[in-house]
Amino acid sequence: MGTANGECLGWAARDPSGLLSPYKFTRRSVGGDDVSISILYCGVCFADVIWTRNRLGHSNYPLVPGHEIVGIVTEVGSNVQRFKVGDHVGVGTYVNSCRACEYCDSELEVYCSKGAIFTFDTVDVDGTITKGGYSSYIVVHERYCFRIPEKYPLQLAAPLLCAGITVYAPMMRHNMNQPGKSLGVIGLGGLGHLAVKFGKAFGQKVTVLSTSISKREEALNLLGADNFCVSSDEKQMKTAGVFVLVGFPSEVKFNPGSLALGAKTITGSVTGGTKQTQEMLDFCASHKIFPEIELIPP
Repeated sequence: MGTANGECLGWAARDPSGLLSPYKFTRRSVGGDDVSISILYCGVCFADVIWTRNRLGHSNYPLVPGHEIVGIVTEVGSNVQRFKVGDHVGVGTYVNSCRACEYCDSELEVYCSKGAIFTFDTVDVDGTITKGGYSSYIVVHERYCFRIPEKYPLQLAAPLLCAGITVYAPMMRHNMNQPGKSLGVIGLGGLGHLAVKFGKAFGQKVTVLSTSISKREEALNLLGADNFCVSSDEKQMKTAGVFVLVGFPSEVKFNPGSLALGAKTITGSVTGGTKQTQEMLDFCASHKIFPEIELIPP
């Protein structure tokens, strides 16, 4: 929890080894539109590995990762309308945006024209570098906080704030929330297993595509997928429609003709806007969709 002087205890990487160690730093004081959140759980996302190990070449150290944050409100600013002390809230992959561009006006803040300010390792409007959820508490503008539905287990809500919204948003955008459609999920990790759960909740025929035959049992029996394909099998991989990239492979190669024939689409997507993130959390609560998690101490 925050102290009067804003001292926060976090776990930070000091260099590209990515090794985390205790780190004390200062959070800003609670402004009129801010919410202070005592952090109870934070999901471990592969982004944490990429940034702490400087895989993209622009990490700033010390670096406090974590952008699947869940906790309890301990203080609210004088203008805050949506939250009160004691509320269960979450914070996802971004904590600020310009709030004036067409994307922000459409509540698609993650695509902000001036660049969304990410939850960690991004220069905020006050010139400080954001520090994420591997920490005791966080102060965030209320716009970028989400209400965790009542009775939804807090530790299970954390992965929804990145992995969950990352697959939910493109499914909604491409009308993949309609029963009877066919959904293919490539890779059965944090994102993939939630895509399967959403697909089944929408009443779709779900096929899991994986390079690993060992995922077959989990896909079909634990998650309830309809089909399982080993993705190195070219015959099984002949498919049509829209291919949405939600991960970050180093490169993707394709023949332009293979898109033109069959009017196929390759598109990309990151997390999602504030409106849709809240929708997704409420959908998970009402349909009893829970991520499969392993709980680990810091």
